[in-house]
Amino acid sequence: MSRAEITRVVTAGSFSLDGGVWDVKNNVWVVGDDYECVVIDAAHWAEPIVAAVGGRTVRAVLLTHAHDDHINAAPELCAATDAPSYLHPADRVLWDQVHESTPDGELADGNEFEVAGITLRTLHTPGHSPGACSFYSPELGVVFTGDTLFQGGPGATGRSYSDFPTIIDSIRDKLLPLPEETAVHTGHGDDTSIGAELPDLEAWIARGH
Repeated sequence: MSRAEITRVVTAGSFSLDGGVWDVKNNVWVVGDDYECVVIDAAHWAEPIVAAVGGRTVRAVLLTHAHDDHINAAPELCAATDAPSYLHPADRVLWDQVHESTPDGELADGNEFEVAGITLRTLHTPGHSPGACSFYSPELGVVFTGDTLFQGGPGATGRSYSDFPTIIDSIRDKLLPLPEETAVHTGHGDDTSIGAELPDLEAWIARGH
C-alpha cells in the first residue's frame, strides 16, 4: 500500500448567509493512497471531487463546518461514492438551511479516522461556526482547518452563529500548540504553517478580526 498523499481540488460557486451572496473558490482535500481515501469538505460540485477520488474507496466525507459552500455537494458526493458524511452536531442549524437530509455521523473533539495508514484526529474549533472542526494528521504533519485559520489570521466572525473570542480560543488552544512545522491546509486560498501564524496571535486579538 502506498503512502498517503494529499490532493487539493478547487471548486467555485457561491456562499450565502444572512441574505448575502458571495462568489467563492473552495479547497476540497482528498487524503489517501491508491486504494482508499477520505474527502474533507464537499464544496459546490460533486463531479470534480469524484474525479479526484478516481474509483478509490471513500471511507468518509468529513465536513469542517456547515456553511453552504462547504456542504452543498455532500449528498450527491456521498451517493456517488457510497461514503458516510460526518458533521459536528452544533452545525446542524446551518446544515438544515441547505439540506432536508441529515449527515450520516456526528463529529466530536478527539474522534479519529484512519485511512491509508494515517490518522486524522478531529479538533473541535468553534468560532467561525458553532460546530467548526479541524482535522490533524501527525503522520503527515498537516492540519486541515476549514475556515478557522487562514494565512494571515482567523476566519470571518461577522455573520450569524460566529464569535470572535471563541475562534481566538480555538486557535490558541487547539491549533497553535501543534508543532510549528505543521502545514495548514485551509478551506480557501493558500496554505500556511503553524509556525508562520503563531507570532501574530496578539495582533489578531488587537485588531478584533
